[in-house]
Order: sequence, then C-alpha cells, then structure tokens
Amino acid sequence: MKWYLGALKKYAVFSGRATRKEFWMFGLVSFIIVMALSLIGVLSGTGNDTNQSILVTIYQVAVFFPTIGVAVRRMHDINHGGFWIFVPIVNLVFALTDGTRGENRYGPDPRLVTQAA
Repeated sequence: MKWYLGALKKYAVFSGRATRKEFWMFGLVSFIIVMALSLIGVLSGTGNDTNQSILVTIYQVAVFFPTIGVAVRRMHDINHGGFWIFVPIVNLVFALTDGTRGENRYGPDPRLVTQAA
C-alpha cells in the first residue's frame, strides 16, 4: 500500500525514477480498487450501458495523472524517455525490465535511495 500512496503523493511528478515494484504495486492496488468499485456499482445498480459504474469513472479520472506519472518514472528507471508509454508492446516489455543499476540520466537509483533512508 505504501507504493500506491507514494505514487499518489507524486501525482504530478514526471521526473525521477520509479522501481518496478512501485509501478506494479500501484497497478495492482488500482486494479483491486476498480474491481471493488465495480462490484459496488453492480450491487447498487448504478452501472450504465457499458457496465461501468460512475464510481469507477470518477476513480479513473482521479488517478489519471498519477498513473501517467508512475509510468513515465518507470520508463526513466530503465533509462528510456517517457514517451515510450505510448508504444503498446514495447512499454510492457520495458515495464517488466529491471531498472538501471546506479545513477542514470534521470536521477539516482531509487532502490539505493530507499535503502539508505
């Protein structure tokens, strides 16, 4: 949960780096929240024609910038530009790749920064 909250706190930060764990944990928690909100929508009958509740839509709008931010920082961790998040298959491969060890052009290694703290 700390990775999810950490990404939310850096909602408009598109510089720096995000570890693979931070990226995927943010995605996992977001997925669980969307599933829970969908279930609430179905049980309350607030789903629309596309079977997506208003709660899910509000949540997705709320986390749009944090999601883009953590994805761009993830690309930075592997020493690639943030625009790679718009290339479908490549961004998945990059997101699965281990980050650059040590400092790169986007900043210090986030694994070493968290270990030192």
